[in-house]
Amino acid sequence: MVDGDAPDDDRFDGNSPDSDSRSPGPYPIEGTALVKTAALASVPAERLPELLARLQADLGPRIDEYRRRYERIAAESDRETFLVEPDHWEGVADRLGLSDRERDAVVRAHETAVERAGGGDRRAEFETALEIRSGVVIGVAGNRGEE
Repeated sequence: MVDGDAPDDDRFDGNSPDSDSRSPGPYPIEGTALVKTAALASVPAERLPELLARLQADLGPRIDEYRRRYERIAAESDRETFLVEPDHWEGVADRLGLSDRERDAVVRAHETAVERAGGGDRRAEFETALEIRSGVVIGVAGNRGEE
């Protein structure tokens, strides 16, 4: 996300709402998960898009590692969803220099997005899985022209 970018629809992608409603933009967290996270996180809501964009920039190039190492529970044309060990986020936060509050905010955003990825029929299953594991949603470059 470039300075000055603002959400213009549900996805923070910097494009018009009609261009590609499935595109996650600079990160794969949808507006509903983002709003819920912003309401509950210990970081200012305006910081969340930048944190999620930084995280996507780090995780995106590692997608093949996630595919080999973790259980992929959902795959869409623009994002893939994985279950990871509970302490996964400590390593990511250390690598990116995130504070505890920033780490908690991105974890909350990703786990909320994982719950939503389950839709109506698998949502309870995904919520149960998150009781013992954590979730990661990684945008894939296919529809975005990135990476």
